[in-house]
Amino acid sequence: VRLYLENRYRFRVRVEVLDETPAQLQWRDAAFWADVPSGQTAVVRYAIRPTKRGEYAFGAVRALVASPLGLLRRRYTEAHEARVVRVYPAFAQLRQYELLAISNRLTDTGVKRIRRLGQSMEFEQLRPYTVGDDPRTINWRATARRLAAGPDQLIVNHYQDERAQQVLCLIDKSRVMRMPFAGLSLLDYAINATLVLSNIALLKHDKAGLITFAEKISAVVAPERRPDQLRRLLEVLYHQKTRYLEADPELLYTTVRARVKQRSLLVLFTNFETLTAMQRQLPYLRRLAQGHLLLVVFFENTELADLLTTAAASTDAVYEQTVAEKFAQEKRQIVLELRRYGIHALLTPPASLTVNVINRYLEFKSRGMI
Repeated sequence: VRLYLENRYRFRVRVEVLDETPAQLQWRDAAFWADVPSGQTAVVRYAIRPTKRGEYAFGAVRALVASPLGLLRRRYTEAHEARVVRVYPAFAQLRQYELLAISNRLTDTGVKRIRRLGQSMEFEQLRPYTVGDDPRTINWRATARRLAAGPDQLIVNHYQDERAQQVLCLIDKSRVMRMPFAGLSLLDYAINATLVLSNIALLKHDKAGLITFAEKISAVVAPERRPDQLRRLLEVLYHQKTRYLEADPELLYTTVRARVKQRSLLVLFTNFETLTAMQRQLPYLRRLAQGHLLLVVFFENTELADLLTTAAASTDAVYEQTVAEKFAQEKRQIVLELRRYGIHALLTPPASLTVNVINRYLEFKSRGMI
């Protein structure tokens, strides 16, 4: 941040500057001093490090100007509309996965190499056979023509993944996503995973889209593959906040039905603490799964998991572990219940969310399920 102080007096002045920094920083004493010679301009510089995404508003700048001996003092206030600075989610993880995807090294970060089943791919070109190619891809007609014209060489059909498939992330912003883990809320984890997954999908020539919702629909970004699609998603996601009300699954279903006409991969980021909470939404999840490939993503409570791995040293600790095991078992039961109705479910620790979601996306593509 830079503040420019111009001295129009005929003498040197001592300036104390007070800047109204954004409320998120909790910095109430942002005071700086500078000596400014007559007719010159001094620059006050200071650095801030936002730790959360969103809009950061800077308020008025106040300056207390004093003469060299302190006999004269005058206060100035630069009153203006709040200057808003946008803070976007961290790009480090996004660029990391992007570079690895381009170089086909996603396995370096834990993304699994998925074995292809069947031929759910599009024909791209003919090319010479190389060791390791599936013998079923040999084009015998093209091989016969090649043998008649020259040296022995098998020709195979080369396929690529089906393109222009739609990947739509549905982010629950209700109160169930407020729970913090390692300094980030579940909503933060969902937003970071959405950006990485959308970027990978765009690199795979698929279309990426977004719906955020709670008791009402907050934002809809139609699934497209435009050069600026990732930027559009960023502009929507950087200022999203959790709500204090419950999500409306019926409203989500009607929105998807009205806005998404093509079969798509729907990745729903939400959280269920109890089987009863999931069963209230189950009728609408089943409807979503009828026309689309639905993946329901919810979160392990890693603090409870850590408690279960710690040796109990007292009766109270045994009781706490019993309660923790009950909650963990209920989470696993939710996965089984969703699968019983043909709905794909992913129960994941928050820290492993991004890798696990990418693995599922690549698995669905390799199996031709989208």
